[in-house]
Amino acid sequence: MLKNIIPFIISGILGGIIVLGGTRILQKEKPAEMISKPAANVAYTGSVGSIPASFAYAAEKTMPSVVHIRAKESQQTANKRMYRSPFGEDFFWGYGAPRAQEGTGSGVIISPDGYIVTNNHVVDFADYIEVTLHDDRKFKATVVGRDPKSDLAVIKIDEDNLPAIQFGDSDNIKVGEWVLAVGNPFNLNSTVTAGIISAKHRKLDVIPEKDALEAFIQTDAAVNPGNSGGALVDPEGKLVGLNSAIASPTGSYAGYSFAIPVNLLRRIVDDLIQYGNVKKGALGVLVNDIDEKLISEHRLKVKEGMFVNDVVSGGSAQSAGIQPKDVIVAIEGKKIQNFDDLRENIALAKVGQVINITINRNGQNKVMPVKLKSGG
Repeated sequence: MLKNIIPFIISGILGGIIVLGGTRILQKEKPAEMISKPAANVAYTGSVGSIPASFAYAAEKTMPSVVHIRAKESQQTANKRMYRSPFGEDFFWGYGAPRAQEGTGSGVIISPDGYIVTNNHVVDFADYIEVTLHDDRKFKATVVGRDPKSDLAVIKIDEDNLPAIQFGDSDNIKVGEWVLAVGNPFNLNSTVTAGIISAKHRKLDVIPEKDALEAFIQTDAAVNPGNSGGALVDPEGKLVGLNSAIASPTGSYAGYSFAIPVNLLRRIVDDLIQYGNVKKGALGVLVNDIDEKLISEHRLKVKEGMFVNDVVSGGSAQSAGIQPKDVIVAIEGKKIQNFDDLRENIALAKVGQVINITINRNGQNKVMPVKLKSGG
């Protein structure tokens, strides 16, 4: 369904990566339906209510927690990136030295002792990272950990008593509710825009990694290059998402923007701070979407969920008693309708955590406590 939008501006652009004086744009064929079709599978979940009299409280509360990030690549790294020979040695191929990449983006302070979350694409190329706080103080930052599959990274500055943002709950936000985007578009520091949540759990195939983890919050708050890694907050100033991508034919805001939900962010960030990488849990099942053929062949009593074809020997599911021909219908009470739902909910859990998985077996629902084992 997402084959004809040209171009689709993903997270890489929002960091404002500058090459040869221009903005590096990653283009991907996507269908026009991506920006014109109503939000599929996202129900209107409550009244919008009246427009807040003012967003000033949320803006004032959030701005001190949002930082400006300048990332630079050394000439030595640029040379290796551009002129690495097939024989594993540096070799000069061109007519001049390649330009080192340099870009700007945003980040959010998540702890008083200097931990900052941003998008991976804002810093993944950088040898030098400079953070400018809301009060204009500047610090050199180091990379604590990166996760390309979720496009998240944690950096740190050496400072205490910083204004850490307060976390919200992205599971509880509803389509139609108000949100603010706070960041540094076009190097304009501390810019605030407002919009509503247009959809949740968007999978866009824009993170260029195998098995990328996408479950974006879609909003119509204006986001532009430089907003990457900035805060998406509710009217109370609580973080509900990290602004990461836009859908646009021009490279600038054209109506829709996308943010990584904070509940997923917290899961990834906790591991990045503790281990420097993400410890992934695995359920250990081979599954299929339910269709009429499966319903008929196996006389299934449910029409939604993930059909278990097989279980991995010694895996989490087998150890918990899940069997082939079971249908996974919920995890921790959250309905499972497709593979993306299953994958997202497993990704939210930590290795060693016990999660409650509801299966339907022979027409009867049963809750199975499953202790997640490592998936590598």
